[in-house]
Amino acid sequence: MSDGKNGISYADAGVDIDAGNALVERIKPAAKRTARSGVMAGLGGFGALFDLKAAGYVDPILVAATDGVGTKLRIAIDTGNVDGVGIDLVAMCVNDLVCQGAEPLFFLDYFATGKLETDQAARIVEGIAEGCFQSGCALIGGETAEMPGMYDAGDFDLAGFAVGAMERGSDLPDGVVAGDVLLGLASNGVHSNGYSLVRKLVEISGLGWDDECPWAEGSLGAALLAPTRLYVKQALEAVRAGGVHALAHITGGGLTENLPRVLPEGLGADVDLAAWELPPVFKWLAATGGMEEAELLKTFNCGVGMILSVSADRADAIEALLSEAGETVYRLGHVSNGAGMRYSGSLL
Repeated sequence: MSDGKNGISYADAGVDIDAGNALVERIKPAAKRTARSGVMAGLGGFGALFDLKAAGYVDPILVAATDGVGTKLRIAIDTGNVDGVGIDLVAMCVNDLVCQGAEPLFFLDYFATGKLETDQAARIVEGIAEGCFQSGCALIGGETAEMPGMYDAGDFDLAGFAVGAMERGSDLPDGVVAGDVLLGLASNGVHSNGYSLVRKLVEISGLGWDDECPWAEGSLGAALLAPTRLYVKQALEAVRAGGVHALAHITGGGLTENLPRVLPEGLGADVDLAAWELPPVFKWLAATGGMEEAELLKTFNCGVGMILSVSADRADAIEALLSEAGETVYRLGHVSNGAGMRYSGSLL
């Protein structure tokens, strides 16, 4: 093969293949830590293999979910604090899967940037691996795309893809009836939704990411980057204990939009807003923007990241199980006849 006259390489165009290879080698230990039954190969192949039979399934139905982190990434990029956004990415996918009654089995990530910075990318993927480890699913593949001209220096984007399984006939929601008790599990702050509004409110406040947080110790940026909580293991334990008819992951759209998604036609929910205290971050956001309670409830999780609809005769047992698993559990109200969300009490 003859030499080119100008000697231009792919690296000259802004893509460093060696950096990509170095990243794969660095993240292999983190990915290996997430290995579980069913995984058939490590990183590096053109595809990732998974054996459902080896994972213990007899007649499985596959469930898939995909999501990103959204504009929360802007805060991570601006502050350089990228270690937790990988957990966010996993949580946004696997918390959805468990609402279908599925056990997350494996995860793949897509990381795109203008110029690959190996340390930054490795910290992000190590966060993804941590989220997978906490959820009991394996990180078995992914894609790193270096795309000069598409992203400004230092910028990146993330997408995640989770696949889970359940035995045929065990899908949720199932059996939701009027009188079911609604149990809420505490969130860890804003999680990964509504950050375009969050960033706007921070701009209105005049504060910077490095300024002292108004409601907690440390910087404002660090407080707003608290990773999304993972509810997988404790939720699956509750489902397997019996009596759980539905789960709703409270993401974009808040309680108002997400809980009705798992209720049958003709049923709604009566929720007592006095059943829990609005966390300080949401009080600050509301005060800064002069937000009304109704707007809060259809934008943010307001302190409740997952809701379970539970048979009334199993509510005490499921609440105790979740509490023993370390969850802060709120009795929010109950499923009722008549579509729609009906709130009593007040958060503000």
